[in-house]
Amino acid sequence: MKEIIDTFVTNSTTILTSYGPFAGIIMIVLESIIPALPLSVFITLNMVAFGSFWGFIISWLSTIVGCMISFFLFRKLFRNKLERYVKRKNSKQLNKIMDGISSITFSNLVVLIAIPFSPASWINVGAALSKIKTKEFFWAVVLGKIVMVYFWGYIGTSLLDSLTDITILFKISFLLIIAYFVSKFVEDKLKIK
Repeated sequence: MKEIIDTFVTNSTTILTSYGPFAGIIMIVLESIIPALPLSVFITLNMVAFGSFWGFIISWLSTIVGCMISFFLFRKLFRNKLERYVKRKNSKQLNKIMDGISSITFSNLVVLIAIPFSPASWINVGAALSKIKTKEFFWAVVLGKIVMVYFWGYIGTSLLDSLTDITILFKISFLLIIAYFVSKFVEDKLKIK
């Protein structure tokens, strides 16, 4: 297993460094639009290929760009259609959901974006379809993604180190469990479902 992971990381980082930061940027921007792609793997590969500092910067900026592209696409393509649908159907439940998203405070939005296990693509879509101001969403993404990118970068690079030192694996497992339960606690407090 270690050999397979080493080969994958070596081949991936070789490709990344041969194309430069552009490849790392494209991977993460695409992940923001296509949520099935593994963001944590992409962040880890950027940090291995370009070093902790530049890998973090590339991943952080790319995540911001990807979130904003996703936000603008859904806002421009679907927001007016959703508003017309809600008015036509007079859906109190959908109105309540959209009002709840629109009224989320800036600090709660930052926390929600920063949580490593939060559904980032759904946050982008929900914010785009709500009445959240673009400037507010942008600054929440800028601040929240710092924590999220650092978390996944640290977990990913530490996981690679754990292949040679088993104690690191236990530390990572502990951090992931703590992050998961903190995420669930915050979701419950913010009434996010």
